[in-house]
Amino acid sequence: MSPDKKSPISSRALNIISWGVTFLIVFSLLGFTLWHIYPTSAKTAPTLTPSEEQGGTVPLPLGEGEGEDEQAIVRKVTLVTSFDPSITYEVRQYTVKRGDSVFGIAKSFNIEPETVLWANYDILQDSPDSIRAGQVLNIPPTDGVYYQWEEGDSLEMVADKFEVTVDDILNWPGNAIDLANPQIEPGTYVMIPGGQREFVQWIIPTVASGNSGTAGVGGAACGAGPVGSTYFIWPTTQHWVSGNDYWDGHLAIDIAAVEGAPVWAADAGVVTMAQGGWNYGYGNVVMIDHGNGYVTLYAHLSQINVVPCQGVASGTLIGLAGNTGNSFGSHLHFEVRLNGGFVNPWYVLPPP
Repeated sequence: MSPDKKSPISSRALNIISWGVTFLIVFSLLGFTLWHIYPTSAKTAPTLTPSEEQGGTVPLPLGEGEGEDEQAIVRKVTLVTSFDPSITYEVRQYTVKRGDSVFGIAKSFNIEPETVLWANYDILQDSPDSIRAGQVLNIPPTDGVYYQWEEGDSLEMVADKFEVTVDDILNWPGNAIDLANPQIEPGTYVMIPGGQREFVQWIIPTVASGNSGTAGVGGAACGAGPVGSTYFIWPTTQHWVSGNDYWDGHLAIDIAAVEGAPVWAADAGVVTMAQGGWNYGYGNVVMIDHGNGYVTLYAHLSQINVVPCQGVASGTLIGLAGNTGNSFGSHLHFEVRLNGGFVNPWYVLPPP
């Protein structure tokens, strides 16, 4: 055979081998690609059992390279309920200590002073000056009226009486009323949240001087006298409240004053009352008509230094501070009235 002619068998064998190698390379590349896209050992998320769905331990999915026999990481599901221990629906009892006042007690329990008075009418009789050390007072958990149910009462009547709705009474958790049968037995105490009523005010009527057209104490007209400037001064050395401030149940301020401290006329005018005794609980009391619509009153004095119909200037000594009448500790009970109505003394006194 000529050396420059190839054997047909050798040529065909080479072609077969070449195509075989090509197919082998193609299939190898294809298999490698599919192995990365769809791994044969892909992990699946665990299926929860009924007990795990209800709050047990839940296994986390296994990570790459973790064996099935390795320790799994678990998370315990815990339900947390928020609860504020300061919230209460029960009426508490408080024993009065020396130096307490209705105003101060109410402030310490974050309620209004009238709520304290309304919850303790049998003890205080709507008078904040009736407070005494050792008394045990009811302290409602919210503002309103603490009411004892009476024979013949109905939810509608009581709600109307205290200016609330029936639902306000029924839905207060502390009342524990059976909504399916909302019957309240007489004698039961019920909280009326948001309820209110008028106070029984124990006050001395205003006595005007003669030049205001009325008679002074004893029926005799006092006649003309000094007229105030409407610029008031503090009637005591101390310029701060010790006890009750001004509010609906206490139409005055209790100014700090030790026993025997001087008390001065807050403005010029005519004395229309200078009287010792109980006097509605005021004790020894002085009243001054300032001749311009204003009247001031000074109560619980230990000593009175003026007489009815006496003219006084601003700053005149009219008495000494004390603890007479319905008083709990020495102080000056100071009232300001304008044309028969009460004015908050803080509105007319200079800043302390």
